[in-house]
Amino acid sequence: MTEFLFADFLGQPAWLWLAFIGIVMALLAFDLGVLHRDDRAIDVGESLWLSAGYVAVATLFGGWLWWHLGSESGIEYFTGYLIEKSLSLDNVFVIALIFSFFAVPREYQHRVLFWGVLGVIVLRALMIGLGAALVAQFSWVLYFFGGFLVWTGIRMLRMPDHAPDLDRHPLLLWLRRHIRVTPRLHGSAFVVREPHPVTGRPVLWATPLLLALVMVEFADLVFAVDSVPAIFAITTDPFMVYTSNIFAILGLRALYFALAAMIHRFAYLQYALALVLVFIGTKIFLVNITGKIPAAVSLGVTGSLIAGGVLLSLWKTRSAGKRPTPSRKRGKLQADQANG
Repeated sequence: MTEFLFADFLGQPAWLWLAFIGIVMALLAFDLGVLHRDDRAIDVGESLWLSAGYVAVATLFGGWLWWHLGSESGIEYFTGYLIEKSLSLDNVFVIALIFSFFAVPREYQHRVLFWGVLGVIVLRALMIGLGAALVAQFSWVLYFFGGFLVWTGIRMLRMPDHAPDLDRHPLLLWLRRHIRVTPRLHGSAFVVREPHPVTGRPVLWATPLLLALVMVEFADLVFAVDSVPAIFAITTDPFMVYTSNIFAILGLRALYFALAAMIHRFAYLQYALALVLVFIGTKIFLVNITGKIPAAVSLGVTGSLIAGGVLLSLWKTRSAGKRPTPSRKRGKLQADQANG
């Protein structure tokens, strides 16, 4: 048993992975089993406190990694955490659109977000595992990631504002063609058993709440196409990439109910995130010229750009009801709609 715990698994001892998984499972169990056993609307105050709790746990975990694995690993973790949390802010707007489209009441939104997190844990593990295998086998993949990040950052700067037509989204059209969906919600149920319209025999039907969950998962998968390469550009340690990803997503989902009401105030953050992607992508190509850029410099530049974007957004929208004038990319889901 001892040999197994200290055996190497993706660059770190197995016990370190088990400790992280145990912390995440305990947080989710406490969230669903204690704090939100009943379906109810979450107000802004509770959302902020819940998010603060997740941020505190993520910070303590990062501090422990800093102490246990060294400052380099600690800085890489916090840089990845900051990047993932910032890039995921755009996803909040998409999730809000999905909930509005399916008319999901506030008291059921936490249920969708909670089960969505479980899907994220699995999907990110698969994506990061694949990315780690590619980087280990083909070192040039990092240059592909770098070029992709630079291209994405430039595209974010030029992307016009576009409101998606979810009713015509290919995934949603496919789901409606291949599964039975009830015309209305059935409380917090994802599936229900109702009579078949032809035979009259009870069969399983999906509810709009299940479709909302699938669309939320899909939106996160699309956003991960940017965030996962961005963190691999900071560190190739799968443990740092995965833990920073998951902790950032947990905290952001908890903060959703506070952010959804004021996401328009962060419109200028898009430009800061675009510059972050360009910086991270560019530094991969600078390694052979200037040498590896220290992790502390990457963290400082990333933090400064994001803080500048947030402060500029809040200052530009300081008047009540005032919205920023520049167009804003509303997330990858919208880009997919614009491209058909």
